[in-house]
Amino acid sequence: MEWTDQSEKGVGDAARKITQFYESEDEDDLKPRPPVVTIMGHVDHGKTSLLDYIRKAKVAAGEAGGITQAIGAYQVTTTIGDDTKSITFLDTPGHEAFSAMRARGARVTDIAIVVVAADDGVRPQTREAVAHALAAGVPLIIAVNKMDKEGANPERVKEELAALEVLCEEWGGDVPMIGVSAKTGMGIDQLLETIALTAEVEELVANPDRNARGTVVEAYLDKQRGAMATLLVQTGTLRMGDAVLVGSNWGKVRAITDAYGAKLEEAGPSTPVQIMGLGGVPMAGEEFDVMDTESEARDMAEKRSDEARINIIEGNTVSLSNLSAAKGDQDGVQVINLIVKTDVSGSVEAVKAALGALPQDRVILRFLHTAAGEVTESDVDLAAASEGIVLAFNTQVSDKPRPLNP
Repeated sequence: MEWTDQSEKGVGDAARKITQFYESEDEDDLKPRPPVVTIMGHVDHGKTSLLDYIRKAKVAAGEAGGITQAIGAYQVTTTIGDDTKSITFLDTPGHEAFSAMRARGARVTDIAIVVVAADDGVRPQTREAVAHALAAGVPLIIAVNKMDKEGANPERVKEELAALEVLCEEWGGDVPMIGVSAKTGMGIDQLLETIALTAEVEELVANPDRNARGTVVEAYLDKQRGAMATLLVQTGTLRMGDAVLVGSNWGKVRAITDAYGAKLEEAGPSTPVQIMGLGGVPMAGEEFDVMDTESEARDMAEKRSDEARINIIEGNTVSLSNLSAAKGDQDGVQVINLIVKTDVSGSVEAVKAALGALPQDRVILRFLHTAAGEVTESDVDLAAASEGIVLAFNTQVSDKPRPLNP
């Protein structure tokens, strides 16, 4: 069992692994599991293209504005010598706005791969990615990408990483540094072999014969299918019909699919899956538990919901009953009320972080409501009542709301 300080004062703290997801009574039932690998790096350094080459599925072209919108989770099988190994990859966004999402990725990972472009070197998000991996206390592998391009300078990358106290093996350190090309496939086999060898050293284990526990990777609301959640099972086995509790949401698993859309009956440790059946959309990064009965899951969800409602009442959250306090100037500073709706819950944090980074010496931003899903009539009513603004990122407006002045 591994424990660290649970106070979360920043993204570095958020990256720390809280627990190994198994208890002392599980020790006799522990079995080897695949490693969970996080790929991190600066925007445009080719981390998504690298993962794309590995899993042979085109996703880079579908990203809005060149930014990976949500953490994607994929399991691939590779042959190392005579052995077949499974590796689970988490693709975390590389854009600066997604610091909190990258911290979540490092939090659930076993091995961190930091991708650095050979022709561009260490950039701001590279430094953040290294900090997240070091804070998580996980093994680090450096993939120097774009080795096929003119101007590739891996020695420069080694020097800049050394300044961050990351020493490659050639320089007497303990961090493997592998030259790769997501375009030609150069070095990919060596990278996968290094991952497999590192996983062996780590002796990664879990108990598959217990109720599943793990982390929500991403979640969103589908108009036809309801709440959809991508889960990373970290211990136990998730099965069809299980009663799943996530935060103040619960539901009975009605469908399980893998990253490629294939239907599954169950999923063991280190397996990323998408499930259908939750009663609400959980937040990315929340931990889930399979309960023994549906009534137990329902009761616990209701209890957590009541506690959250009390916290909101006792806190400083702005609601319709006290919106008058949110209008006008505050000590000579204009207050702007915002309602933020995005396609997936992970993007909520990204948009809030980007807006929060703006100077607020003359204007204060107050978030009245933030959630994943389409813009609804209640969102518009809230904005009208508070003289606020609705910000929608990569999501649609439901049928009911209509502009007042078309």
